[in-house]
Amino acid sequence: MPPNSNSLPADKADLDTPALLVDLDLLDENIGRIARACQRHGVAWRPHVKSIKAPDIVRRLVAAGAAGITCAKLSEAEVMLENGISNILIANQVVGRTKISRLAALLKTADVVVAVDSADNVQMLDDISMQAGVIAGVVIEVDTGMNRAGVLPGEDVVTLARYISRRRAVRFRGLVTWESGAAAIPDRNEKRDAAFHRLEQLVSSRRACEAAGLACEIVSCGGTGTYQVSAKYPGITEIQAGGGIFGDLYYATKCGVDHELALTVLTTVISRPTATRIVCDAGKKAMSGELALPQPVGFGNVQGLRLSAEHAIVELAEGQDSPRVGDKLEFVVGNADLTVHLHNILWGIRGSRVEVGWPVLGRGCLS
Repeated sequence: MPPNSNSLPADKADLDTPALLVDLDLLDENIGRIARACQRHGVAWRPHVKSIKAPDIVRRLVAAGAAGITCAKLSEAEVMLENGISNILIANQVVGRTKISRLAALLKTADVVVAVDSADNVQMLDDISMQAGVIAGVVIEVDTGMNRAGVLPGEDVVTLARYISRRRAVRFRGLVTWESGAAAIPDRNEKRDAAFHRLEQLVSSRRACEAAGLACEIVSCGGTGTYQVSAKYPGITEIQAGGGIFGDLYYATKCGVDHELALTVLTTVISRPTATRIVCDAGKKAMSGELALPQPVGFGNVQGLRLSAEHAIVELAEGQDSPRVGDKLEFVVGNADLTVHLHNILWGIRGSRVEVGWPVLGRGCLS
């Protein structure tokens, strides 16, 4: 059950471990940076919540100016709608009768737009939406170089948009892409050029649709790794950067994103078998090391870190007595997308005081 204000531990050191923490001051600073960047460049902010997962934080983003949200999965959208968030883009294809029927139920009360990249998917969306008495808004996913899903830019986009326009219960709303190939370029100028090359394919597809009489209300792109340059590109209407509200070592070291590192995992030292080894009670099931390894806070003496299923093993360059068994050790998160969903509660910390515990209600939303 979610904690209430009367049951919160007074200090983060009193939390049982492993515990996922977010520094509230740093969180709000990161939120403000993204919101101000979008406002400055005249684009809407539709943060992606695949790493955020907690509706309480999403409401914080809306209060800061977010115009809506982006979800990865239909089940995430269902959780967010249940918690009062109703302007939703699902930036993936919703495929199959079971899922589309669930989508149709959401469309009775919410503005939910989904990505499409095939006529077959559009036809089933149309059939089921007609039966349910709803209109399904769709955006065409454009493959601008990611080589995952999506329609090739230009005429292929126009062809699918025309097909959508002839359907009875599906409405063409615009285009979406993820210019991922630019994200891991740390140099700002090189990142800009790479992002702009991809976004020109998106915006030229918009122009082609409009020339064919097909209005593009939504032109959506821009993850945390690219938003600072992508928000500047003419013709973009909204930016999806979401995970950057937490900041993490992947964004900082691999993508050149200078956000504050607000997200940490609190652990307990459970073994000191040697003077150079610290073993903690949080491994891969509590914090991911796939894209970037977590790093212990306050240590300049670290030679290496290994994660097993249930343990973090810190190897020191030189022996030392502290921390001792039973002490707490905090790790900066390597990647938020692959860590938040591992926890039931995200604890909001100000200084060392525990201010709030937010349920991670989107945990396990895979369908």
